[in-house]
Amino acid sequence: MTEEHEKAEQSLFAAPPLAEQERMLEAILFATAEPVSIRDMAARMPHGSDPAEALVQLRKRYEGRGVQIRRVGDTYAMRTAPDLGFLMHRETIERRKLSRAAIETLAIIAYHQPVTRAEIEEIRGVSVSRGTVDQLLEMEWIRFGRRKMTPGRPVTFVVTDAFLDHFGLESPRDLPGLAELRAAGLLENRPPPGEMPQFGEGDTDAEETAVDGQNELFGD
Repeated sequence: MTEEHEKAEQSLFAAPPLAEQERMLEAILFATAEPVSIRDMAARMPHGSDPAEALVQLRKRYEGRGVQIRRVGDTYAMRTAPDLGFLMHRETIERRKLSRAAIETLAIIAYHQPVTRAEIEEIRGVSVSRGTVDQLLEMEWIRFGRRKMTPGRPVTFVVTDAFLDHFGLESPRDLPGLAELRAAGLLENRPPPGEMPQFGEGDTDAEETAVDGQNELFGD
């Protein structure tokens, strides 16, 4: 069957009513563990459906409920209402604790993305080990971004939708401001660069030694 015939055949069938499209989206979001994009929704729904419009209506229906439809970057997912998160503590499994070095590296990437390894080290004042970045990559909280148009064209790092989803954020713009972090005691003033510990002088990252054959990202 040619593409023209297929389109003609599809056009013979009217799109489902908007209320039925809402039910379809509800089923998709409920059954899918990972956030779903509008494009993926459209691919699953009958020809002629308008998932974007149906999603607007469905999100309104879930306002104020214990479960909400939240935006995660360019995708959407069903998630517990933020104020009821405490009820889920028993269901949460903490797979791995992040080191201080990993937390600082993740925060720098989130607030300064796209950012290179050299820029992370400049901000932290200490070297970033291969293990720290590998851990964040394995957790899928960061990913490689575009290369910078600077000498050597170094790769950059950015946070992922999985990171946003974990922390209930729609986009990196929803991260708390620096003033809020300082007020909460989550930021501290670092000593001048000259007084910073150097590689091998007490930083968590210094615990890992260089590995022969390491790639360009983590070379000396």
